[in-house]
Amino acid sequence: MARHWVASAPGAPETWSYEEADVPAPRAGEVTIRVHAGGVNPADYKHVAQRRAGQEFPVAIGYEVSGELSAVGPDTSIASGEARAGDEVVAFRVQGGYATELTVPADTVLHKPRALDHPAAANLLLAGTTAAEMIAVTRAVAGETVLLHGASGAVGVSALQQAAVRGIRVIGTVGSDASAQRVRRYGGVPVQYGTGLAERVRAAAEGAAVAAAWDAVGTEEAVAVSLELVAERDRIVTIANTPAAERDGFRWIAGARPESARFRAAARPGLIALADEGRLEVPVARTFPLAQAVAALRFVADGHPGGKVALLP
Repeated sequence: MARHWVASAPGAPETWSYEEADVPAPRAGEVTIRVHAGGVNPADYKHVAQRRAGQEFPVAIGYEVSGELSAVGPDTSIASGEARAGDEVVAFRVQGGYATELTVPADTVLHKPRALDHPAAANLLLAGTTAAEMIAVTRAVAGETVLLHGASGAVGVSALQQAAVRGIRVIGTVGSDASAQRVRRYGGVPVQYGTGLAERVRAAAEGAAVAAAWDAVGTEEAVAVSLELVAERDRIVTIANTPAAERDGFRWIAGARPESARFRAAARPGLIALADEGRLEVPVARTFPLAQAVAALRFVADGHPGGKVALLP
């Protein structure tokens, strides 16, 4: 029998249960995945910390996995084409990825990039599609200079690599020397956040206009500096400060919004291709046994893990 993590009511990860679970056989349009790694994301706990409108409990935890198909429903293909038991796959967006095995809609599943191992592949698509949407909604193109707040985090690192592929120059805010090294590694120009940030960004831009801003941290400093430096407010986007976006008239995106969900589903094959070509890495800082999911989440929440975290059944 499979095992999975479940939130029976709104609350912190310490209130969740690690339970046995029946895995139904896949019907038409479904597949069953034997999980080799589950991605760990802040959204995993934020989305069940408080009850959201229309949300019903219990809720199975986890949005993305990497593994292999253990069964395929009749007359069923996955999002990337024909598939059979034994194929290595990734899945996003699913419900219940903190599991040893699960049955999911086939349209959430794609063949795993060969260049990534399972812990990395399990963390490719949530951060990657978020970064892709930031780039798209701000209409950033080759030759432009963009400001990225939170450049050394998971979304930031993916955005840096996707921007580099497109010929977009990125100035990224950081808080430490280690973070600055990570930003340089992926093609960005690091600047220290804090007092005088706008001036440091202007200096790093070397006379170029800052065409757009991508905010992955949500601080008031990030908002203020973006508004000061970017001429068009619809070329500023946040994933972390919706109230400020609504107050100041710039963009915000979130995976639960229908337009974001559609974009992110369509963006998955392109990210798989980039990873297969070796042009999109997913740095993994640490893995935890699935039974230690609460510790993994606390490791992510307590600071800067230096890369992604995966759960291994």
